[in-house]
Amino acid sequence: MLKSKAFTRQTRQGRILKEVREHYLRDDIYCGAPFCDKGCDKSSARLSASPSTILVLDTNVVLNQIDLLENPAIDNVVVLSVVLAEVKNKDIAVYNRLRALCSNSLRNFFVFSNEYHKDTYVEAMAGESPNDRNDRVECYVKSLGQAELLDLIVQPPSEEVNMEDVEDLRPSKRKVIYNEHKPMSEITSGLLRGLFHQGKLRVNRFNPFEAYVGSESIGDEIIIYGRANMNRAFDGDIVAVELLPQEQWQEEKSLALADEDEEEDVHLAPNSADDAPRVLNQGQTASEEMKPSRPTGRVVGIIKRNWHSYCGSLEPMPMPGGNGGLAHALFVSKDRRIPKIRIQTRQLGNLLDKRIIVAVDSWDRLSRYPTGHYVRTIGEIGDRDTETEVVLIENDIDARPFSVQVLACLPPLPWSVSSQDLTNPIRQDLRHLRVCSVDPPGCRDIDDALHCMPLPNGNFEVGVHIADVTNFVHPGTPLDDEASQRGTSVYLVERRIDMLPKPLTEDICSLRADVERLAFSVIWEMTPDAEIISTRYTKSVIKSCAALSYVEAQARMDDSRLVDPITSDLRNLNGLAKIMRQRRIDRGALTLASAEVKFQIDTETHDPLDIGMYQIREANQMVEEFMLAANVAVAEKILKHFPLCSLLRRHPSPTKEMLEPLLRTAEAVGLSLDVTSSKALADSLDRAVGDDPYFNKLIRILTTRCMTQAVYFCSGDLSPPEYLHYGLASQLYTHFTSPIRRYADVIVHRLLAASLGIYKLPGVFQDRPKLTSISDNLNYRHRNAQMASRASVELHTLIFFRKRPTDAEARIVKIRSNGFIVFVPKYGIEGPVYLTSKGENAGEWLADEKQQRIRKVDGSVSYGVLGTVRIHMEVVEPQPNRPKLQLTLV
Repeated sequence: MLKSKAFTRQTRQGRILKEVREHYLRDDIYCGAPFCDKGCDKSSARLSASPSTILVLDTNVVLNQIDLLENPAIDNVVVLSVVLAEVKNKDIAVYNRLRALCSNSLRNFFVFSNEYHKDTYVEAMAGESPNDRNDRVECYVKSLGQAELLDLIVQPPSEEVNMEDVEDLRPSKRKVIYNEHKPMSEITSGLLRGLFHQGKLRVNRFNPFEAYVGSESIGDEIIIYGRANMNRAFDGDIVAVELLPQEQWQEEKSLALADEDEEEDVHLAPNSADDAPRVLNQGQTASEEMKPSRPTGRVVGIIKRNWHSYCGSLEPMPMPGGNGGLAHALFVSKDRRIPKIRIQTRQLGNLLDKRIIVAVDSWDRLSRYPTGHYVRTIGEIGDRDTETEVVLIENDIDARPFSVQVLACLPPLPWSVSSQDLTNPIRQDLRHLRVCSVDPPGCRDIDDALHCMPLPNGNFEVGVHIADVTNFVHPGTPLDDEASQRGTSVYLVERRIDMLPKPLTEDICSLRADVERLAFSVIWEMTPDAEIISTRYTKSVIKSCAALSYVEAQARMDDSRLVDPITSDLRNLNGLAKIMRQRRIDRGALTLASAEVKFQIDTETHDPLDIGMYQIREANQMVEEFMLAANVAVAEKILKHFPLCSLLRRHPSPTKEMLEPLLRTAEAVGLSLDVTSSKALADSLDRAVGDDPYFNKLIRILTTRCMTQAVYFCSGDLSPPEYLHYGLASQLYTHFTSPIRRYADVIVHRLLAASLGIYKLPGVFQDRPKLTSISDNLNYRHRNAQMASRASVELHTLIFFRKRPTDAEARIVKIRSNGFIVFVPKYGIEGPVYLTSKGENAGEWLADEKQQRIRKVDGSVSYGVLGTVRIHMEVVEPQPNRPKLQLTLV
């Protein structure tokens, strides 16, 4: 049957066009029910043979009740194709969750193409209101007889109260706590006229009442102080900000550290933000106050929400009586930057000692807290597995087992190099080379190896050999799609969450010792002065003769009694690497430092036995140098062949504002840093030495924190000057050397293979928006993996110190009006130290902004930035179920 759809549209030139589209209808499209008697092909049946109810969802239910739909109690569901399409247009995250349900063989969800069946095709959609449909959802869930399912239902938000109605409210009525958000039309106009400024809100992890909005329009960060001025914005929201009058601007270091158990500072919403606290600098009166350098503002509207599900627990409370067991409770997120969330629950007794997930539904300006709903229980509070799952959920890490479809893409085990691989003209046989790998101890996913062979002319042949992952991960397959979504492997203290299934990461692709493996190789001829004479790229077969740890490789190089071939190769590689490293530094590459921590873990209990700063050896730097060189060489090769669709990695130069905290700290300790270029900064850091051997490393750590994040990008999206990698002082850079654990490297392998004529470039490389989307996802996943790793370190730090309170030496890295933030070198720990207890008058302490010092009014005690203090570290729980490592002065 043929139907015609006619509609009008307006062109850019303003002309009205009538368009007619033909719509073909069929009568043999299957509905998914095995008992259907229409004679359709039932081979794809997904619904139960005899269900009591079949649910047909509309778009509103899917968008608002996806948490409920994911519960296994909801079964035998038909998803209309028009609903699927509409959800995709409105919320891609919900769409992906719905698609996952529909493709899950364990769930009875069936997609029905209703728009193409003659009995279900309709000219126009009509019916009940969204709220009516939500009411029917609640009625249906009640009929299932499982009270806990009612907790999953999203409650419609209450209507916003107009400001003109507030004056008519009687004193007994609820008070307006927050200012009304501006409508988008007013926000857009204000942004264009420069009245408002747009940016992402970032809440201070040491003080949830203090936030920052990076604004391109004024080229600086705007301080937002107090929950009233944040005006219901969450960390990560894109907001519109209005600047306060300049006399209300504040210096960042004048702001205080917030106590863990401090009450939320929400008061009645001011008509303007002139009730924001003002802090004077040392020795100033209001009339003498120096002109502060940091703009201060308030949020006037939310442009894009960053709400998602949050992990935490309920505030302890007595069990309610009556009311059918329905209780109102406050949820406290593990992430201190998130405000408490008000929920209703019928299972309070079961949840008080659990970590749970809660989603935010709305935030009325009459309410001190946002409103949300219970999603699911994770496990017992304090259990290590539970707390680790919290880390994964909070950072959106997919730790689910790989699906049957993904595993079906793997070659059968045991796998070995075949005769076809050895005779393949695209692949060079390099099994005769003395190849070895150098990795962290216990590494099983080995994706890089090296060789160094002296040549008759006195030069060296040096090779970097990378696991040929793309030989097994083909474009468009479920395995490739999964790797693309995961983006990267995630390394926690006690476990690894793989981007690819273990048969690939630990066996088939891993360049283990004494087995033949497929590789993608970059091979140079180098002079003894590490000058590159030639470069070639080839697919290869290698056989590693040694898989060494950094400690083993270093021990070999340091032991003068060892003169075996592998040790000689390592020494030659190390000699070349030192020259290459110095050459990079001379070009302006920064040698920065991080507070990376290493745990010794009990193999049986998985509890931490010891903790300390990660030690970098020459062997680490040797491997790093050749990986950097391979990445640069590959970046040059792929960009030459594919100037518009290469995946590269850039590190934007830090702005003057970003470096300002570093410069102030340096000035306070009598240090002059030149930040006009990466070369000038690198030279300044080399000169930043003192009597204290740790001083230079601390300055480098502080410098690292002023840097922007390095990011992936599509070469066609930016101009060549923007390709610069500031930290490496390299005009071009990419990631090629870790395809087992990074999807970016998989993409680059495909680009390199296509540039060599080995394979045809996949079609996705012709789709610029798709490439940009892939780059964005890679950046998102890479950052989340880093955050998860840090959160895992924090979790195990708590576990370690819970039974081991201890004293340690610490360095002051930031001064605040009621204390300072310290860094503990021995353990790589950072945290606040308070000089005043809660409720105590902070007036006895004066902070000197310029000198970066805080002292008692009577001058008896003084502390300065980068100064050394001794602290006591102990795990405390100032708020129930929110343990923290408390640092106090000894």
